[in-house]
Amino acid sequence: MVTNMEDFNTVKKVYFLGIGGIGVSALASMFLHENKAVFGSDTASSEIIEELRKTGANVFIGQDLEHIPDDTDLVIYSIALDIFAPEFMKEVREKIKNVISYPEALSIISKNKFTIAISGTHGKTTTTAMVAKILIDAGMDPTVIVGSILKDVKSNFIAGKSKYLVVEACEYCRSFLKINPTVVGITTIDDDHLDYYKDSADIILAFKEFALKTPKEGAVVGNLNDEKIKEAVNVSVSKIINSEDFFDINLPLKVPGVHIKKDASVALAIADFIGIPKDVALKSIKEFSGTWRRFEYKGETSKGTIVYDDYGHHPAEIKATIQGTREAFPDSKIIVIFQPHLFSRTKSLLSDFQKAFDNADKTILLPIYPAREEFDPTIASDDIVTENSKNIEMAKDFIDAAKKAFEYGNKGDVILVMGAGDVYEVTNLLLSQK
Repeated sequence: MVTNMEDFNTVKKVYFLGIGGIGVSALASMFLHENKAVFGSDTASSEIIEELRKTGANVFIGQDLEHIPDDTDLVIYSIALDIFAPEFMKEVREKIKNVISYPEALSIISKNKFTIAISGTHGKTTTTAMVAKILIDAGMDPTVIVGSILKDVKSNFIAGKSKYLVVEACEYCRSFLKINPTVVGITTIDDDHLDYYKDSADIILAFKEFALKTPKEGAVVGNLNDEKIKEAVNVSVSKIINSEDFFDINLPLKVPGVHIKKDASVALAIADFIGIPKDVALKSIKEFSGTWRRFEYKGETSKGTIVYDDYGHHPAEIKATIQGTREAFPDSKIIVIFQPHLFSRTKSLLSDFQKAFDNADKTILLPIYPAREEFDPTIASDDIVTENSKNIEMAKDFIDAAKKAFEYGNKGDVILVMGAGDVYEVTNLLLSQK
């Protein structure tokens, strides 16, 4: 952290590198809410960037040192830039005195708050949103920073006036260790981000370090029937709460799937710890309708095929979402359009990807979305297809994928558009097909 900043009270002009990122953009919204001058840049425009522009942010496309005003008080950047643009970041630090990463900014924000930090390989976004809704419905006026768009407020940031901060805590590059939590929720621990973590033991160690950050008067919440979570949380000096004590397989929710009920159990356990009445928490959870790109209903095609969009990009998430769709639509064909995210993830989890689509009736694979990575010729989407694969085919691009899915689906069938890249654009193509 290239600053001795204790808070952001003296900041008048701030620049965000990677402003279109779901976490960084939430902080940009926070600074806009505080009437600070917000500038930023990213590699491409997006709906999130357009919304920031509407609320007063000055956003450039393309990362250029010249875009950063000389009188900028603070630069906040996505940690991906440290990895993939180190020379550029060196120039930024030479130009501007105060330069901090997104996780370091969360450290400052969370320092003097009752911080509820939700972590986990899968489910953290949904659980963060659930906890936020419970606190809001209970009149506790929290500040919220979440890695998706909350449907009720159409934002990934809520400016609260109370002591409570609800924040999504990402494990990538051990980012969450910068947060100062009072309560830690852990939804799942699974193999992911193996471009950074050495192995499963290294991932568990990171969650142990996170659990250790909770104070004695705080709490760590997770499913203690899960051996990985149990190993991670048992090091904590704070209260350890088993979320399985709050799990109800018959809990009626608007979003389908056992995995969503597991997320709800973590949210309900946290609500119980902070003293929210059970009936208030349950009512809130039952009314929860999901978040942007988490089994999000997008409409129907001209043939009557139902279209959902989902951020799922890990094999475990894909399997859980398909299973949840089966529960909600037991008599329908399920068609999946999937865009793998990252060459490294596809390669390291290839055997799991090869089994992830077994419960779908049809799977259409798109080329790998590289995101922050350079092209890797040793791995491709068609490596997911094996001789045992069930009804999987390749599509060359979004138009081809939409055409194939549209032709296969009939009235009442379901198309799941899945992936963490820009695959959500396929939904508009599907809904405009004739």
